Amino acid sequence: MCPLAVAGARRLARPAHRRAGPGGQVFDRLTTTGSLRPDAGSQLADRRVDQLQPEGPLVIAVVGGRDMYDRALVDDITAVTGEIREMDGVTEVEDLYGAAGGRIGADNRSSLIRVELERGMPDDRRERVEDAGAGALHRIDAPDVLVGGEKLAERAFADQAIADAALGESVAIVVLLVVLVLILGGFVAGAIPLAAALATVSVTLLGLFGLTALTGVSEFTVNVVTLLGIGLAVDYALLVIARFREERDADPDAPVADLVARTTATAGRTVLISGLAVATAMAGLYAFAEPLLGAMALGGAVAVLLATLAGLTAVPALIAVAHRRIPGARDSTRVLAFRRAVAAALRRRAEPGPALLARLAAFAQGRPAPVALAVAAGLLALSLPFVFAVNLENSDARALPASAEARELQEAVQRDFSGGQADPIVVVVDADPAGAPVRDFMNALNTLDGVLRMQPRPDIAAPAAVIDVTPEGETAGQTSRDVVRAIRAMDPPFPVLVGGAAAELVDYRDSVANRFPIALLVILLSTAVLLFVLTGSLVMPVKALLMNALTLLATLGLLVVVFQWGIGDALFGFDSWGAIDVTTPVLLFVFVFGLSMDYEVFLLARIKEEWDGRDLTRRRTQRRTLASDHAVRAGIEKSGPVVTAAALCIGVVFLGFLLGDLIAVKEIGFAMAVALLLDVTVVRGLLLPALMNLLGEWNWWAPAPLRRLHERWFAPRTSGPQPAAARIPAVRAGVHG
Repeated sequence: MCPLAVAGARRLARPAHRRAGPGGQVFDRLTTTGSLRPDAGSQLADRRVDQLQPEGPLVIAVVGGRDMYDRALVDDITAVTGEIREMDGVTEVEDLYGAAGGRIGADNRSSLIRVELERGMPDDRRERVEDAGAGALHRIDAPDVLVGGEKLAERAFADQAIADAALGESVAIVVLLVVLVLILGGFVAGAIPLAAALATVSVTLLGLFGLTALTGVSEFTVNVVTLLGIGLAVDYALLVIARFREERDADPDAPVADLVARTTATAGRTVLISGLAVATAMAGLYAFAEPLLGAMALGGAVAVLLATLAGLTAVPALIAVAHRRIPGARDSTRVLAFRRAVAAALRRRAEPGPALLARLAAFAQGRPAPVALAVAAGLLALSLPFVFAVNLENSDARALPASAEARELQEAVQRDFSGGQADPIVVVVDADPAGAPVRDFMNALNTLDGVLRMQPRPDIAAPAAVIDVTPEGETAGQTSRDVVRAIRAMDPPFPVLVGGAAAELVDYRDSVANRFPIALLVILLSTAVLLFVLTGSLVMPVKALLMNALTLLATLGLLVVVFQWGIGDALFGFDSWGAIDVTTPVLLFVFVFGLSMDYEVFLLARIKEEWDGRDLTRRRTQRRTLASDHAVRAGIEKSGPVVTAAALCIGVVFLGFLLGDLIAVKEIGFAMAVALLLDVTVVRGLLLPALMNLLGEWNWWAPAPLRRLHERWFAPRTSGPQPAAARIPAVRAGVHG
């Protein structure tokens, strides 16, 4: 998410999520978290420039559409700027007429007004001064008056995010409830997952309130909590409800306490392993060590663990209380009626046929090699735009809607007052600028490849120099980044710091690249261990990780096509700015990986159960490879409807992000919806059964010592009531498919 949007998230959160008690007060204790560590080179340079050339917050205005030397306009601007100079909290005002350095636009019909405020003002007072200054500037009698600035842009992001959050989350909750009622066949049954989701979010906010007393908590954690808390809580609740219905259909005379216990013993184990897998993905995000990403990891981990806890405790308790209001998997007449109305195939028979994933799996198992090759090749082809053409930049006001004043102002300044040139790279030299070494260094800067202009700043009091180096091309372009690296590679006999927008991008990309192996190792090792605990196999984790990687790469490729290239911008209601926000791939790496593993665990847990339980007798009389194929097919047939329903529900949450206008938020919503679609249909429906069919008995391979370790410590115990799959082979499981 773009830093400006994150900086405004505190004001976003207050109106959209206000709650009574500590859960609501957490929004008053959030802190703005930067996207770079304080020790990054660009951050050190920014702080040093601030010491050498202190500057307060700025309000910028562009006045256009009239002759700039029209006497009435001159008098009007002079009167307004004079009024602003007299405001308490304003230190300096520059305009075309009343101060040195006034600037006229390249079209000769626009001018720039620059208002500097006092440093260190409390936020509330600064905002009052900004509003007063902006109000005065808007009174200028000209066809075009655009007012903005960094702090005003942050507030514009906040205001837009308030509207986006209110619309997206409200629509998502309503649609989600309708979908759950249709899937589960009743209002009470449909309300249970939603109640678990809302409880997860509320308790997470209480946990974050406690954490704010110990450490800084980022504003963006609210978004992470909403996204993961609702999605995972609904997923886990659906899984538990589906298994309870299966157990009840298999043994209708059993006491409800026994049915809930059996449900928790089977589905609860799956929920626990899935929750731990997603939580470890959050740990991988924390390994990137950037403040913004670390804050997101903290909020995400809390939400995941609480969603898991809700699936293991609150959902079984609600089932025990409302079990009479939960329709069975085979007698949900409303579901059948709905499906008969929308599916012609179902109108011709009383009982539904195989679910989507079961049909895809049967197709894949009938021709495993061609299906596996075609799916892998197709996903790799989708990834090519990301691999070869992605342009990652820090999003700014361009992430706002095209009609937003902050975006229009930035575009006007760039077009009419910067000549379309890149923002300068700021070089700070801590040495006497009059000395020969510094002069030689500046001459070397001026001769670097890609440097358009080099200009020292005047009036630097200390024995130091601040030099603006303007690169060729765009601010975040390859030339700008190469110039940053070239300056840092120079070895002058005095300290040099390099800052500016291009340097910040270089620092962020380098930090992510350097720490990516650590994050990847954390996620891969923890996921491999959890999948081994679930399946007792070493082949399953490797296969799962490879499939998740294909899903992620294909998703990122489609993201580049839609948001960077702008194909489909009219459909999704945005104006492409020719890049992808630099934090988006990192977030998607974690979110897509975690949720893909979520559904992998759902399917593998049931496949493993079929392999261990129902097919014990069958494996004595037929080849184990055929038994493995049967376990895969039966496991997907039973768990596939749950996975499909869960993906549909969480997809509703993600699609809610597309209803807003912030491009960086749209990127996340679109990518997660696409990842779910690809993962649940192409990867889990086709690639997973095809690969398992090709591997056969090798799916379950592990070295003998590890196999004995798994059987001793992690294999499910067979004492007590057997699960429904072992008792009644013909039962269809889960959410009705």
